Amino acid sequence: MITWCDNLKEQQLALLKELAAIPAPSHKEEKRVAFIKAWLEARGAQNVLVDEALNVIVPFEGEKPGSYTVFSAHTDVVFPDLEPLPVREEDGKLYAPGVGDDTANVVALMLCAQYLLEHPEVVKKPLLLVFNSCEEGLGNLKGVRQICKDYEGRIKQLISFDGTMTGLVERAVGSERWKVTATTKGGHSFGSFGNPNAIAALSGVICCLYGQPVPQIPNRKTTYNVGTIQGGTSVNTIAQNAEMLYEYRSDDKKGLDQMRQQFFSLLWQLDSEDAHFERELLGERPCGGEVDPKKLETLLKRCETQMKKYTGTVHKRGAASTDCNIPLSLGIPATCFGLYRGAKAHTREEWLEIDSLNTGLKLGLATVLDFAKR
Repeated sequence: MITWCDNLKEQQLALLKELAAIPAPSHKEEKRVAFIKAWLEARGAQNVLVDEALNVIVPFEGEKPGSYTVFSAHTDVVFPDLEPLPVREEDGKLYAPGVGDDTANVVALMLCAQYLLEHPEVVKKPLLLVFNSCEEGLGNLKGVRQICKDYEGRIKQLISFDGTMTGLVERAVGSERWKVTATTKGGHSFGSFGNPNAIAALSGVICCLYGQPVPQIPNRKTTYNVGTIQGGTSVNTIAQNAEMLYEYRSDDKKGLDQMRQQFFSLLWQLDSEDAHFERELLGERPCGGEVDPKKLETLLKRCETQMKKYTGTVHKRGAASTDCNIPLSLGIPATCFGLYRGAKAHTREEWLEIDSLNTGLKLGLATVLDFAKR
């Protein structure tokens, strides 16, 4: 396996450069889906599936029927571009928007599939390799939701390759994303001076939100953020409409519940004849559910064993918002870690260390093979 990975260094880098250039905004991953499917079929995969959520699925049934261990990596990136993304190599680094999150992990999983296709005898236990859609932002985890729905009762555990080789997810950070719209009478800035202004009204809501108490739950974290605000017509018009995007997150359901209650109560209190507020739920990511702690701990330790072997250390466990949110909320053991080293994810200056790709492939493939064999 080690030699096999070492022999693929050039192929891995070339594949990453090619895939990273293909645009893939959430809900618009068709080009990457077509590329991945064709690439897998060219290497002998005869049962590649593409479902209604644009997940690319490759099942490996093993010697006996049973529940699947799912390995996933998401195909979408946070950038809205529909034209090819810029990719450049410089000083041992590869730069591209989304090159690490999550394209490098997708490439590693593609090569894991290639290894299994070339060595079918290693698959003793059922595996499901999934290149899933809509992990980012308002993709709202559409892809993994579809997988958990379609394979309900047949998923033993799920491992998501996402992010860098810097940690291991053991807990889900849930979130709710809202659009808030303010409506007022508005009018001419001079002739109707004094009429309520939707931008001012919405600014009042934001000020109140940023003065609210944050849930204090031991060893848990809750946050909130107003990400965008827009509205109005012109500089000499009292705005009739304004809207904002608002989210709150917590790795504890009680934290989410408190933030939702405070949010609803605030809008109700500020709503009046002068300014009306409406809310629309745009996205919801659940916290973890009732997962068997022994099964989850076994999963985490098996992954940590491989991480220590190939990276020399076991990084800190923590909470994150990932594709694992859905299986964890359904009681399915799940974790997440990455297969590269890099920085500046979710920026157009994102980069990764090219030398880390081979280590990541070995880590990813060793983990897949561990679950394929037992």
